[in-house]
Amino acid sequence: MIRYLTALVLFSFVGTLASCNFNGKAHEAPGFYQVKKIVDGDTFYIEDETSKGTKIRLIGVDAPESRKTFKREIGYYGKEAKEYLKTLLDGKLVRLEYDIDRFDQYKRTLAYVYLEDGTFVNADLVKNGYAMVMTVPPNLKYADDFLKLQREARENGRGLWNEQ
Repeated sequence: MIRYLTALVLFSFVGTLASCNFNGKAHEAPGFYQVKKIVDGDTFYIEDETSKGTKIRLIGVDAPESRKTFKREIGYYGKEAKEYLKTLLDGKLVRLEYDIDRFDQYKRTLAYVYLEDGTFVNADLVKNGYAMVMTVPPNLKYADDFLKLQREARENGRGLWNEQ
């Protein structure tokens, strides 16, 4: 009985230790990152060892602006695109896939993003009309797929393609 209890306590301790990393945060699935903050319909932050996090810009898509900045106005369907991305990503874990260029001119990390259930976020945004295709060579891995999804969204009046 004592051996059983000792093994149970040891197993519980090892399980607890395995679920934490050394900075005391809950361990995330290997290769996955916790989403920290949504900036707009194509940009967000993930948790990392820095206080601010890492800024991620989705490759191959461009969502309308969701806020007015010094040079840009709020775009048609911009607020909806941000809210949709927030619904998809807020508080979730994501996996990043990179293409040839890993950073853009603003030093944002460029990535294709996947949810734990396999949802391809970049493609989902285009398919549902929350973003348009924006191809910037040399990151062309899914450009043809995105164009097909955009054509389909436009033909079916989804999202920003809806003419009400």
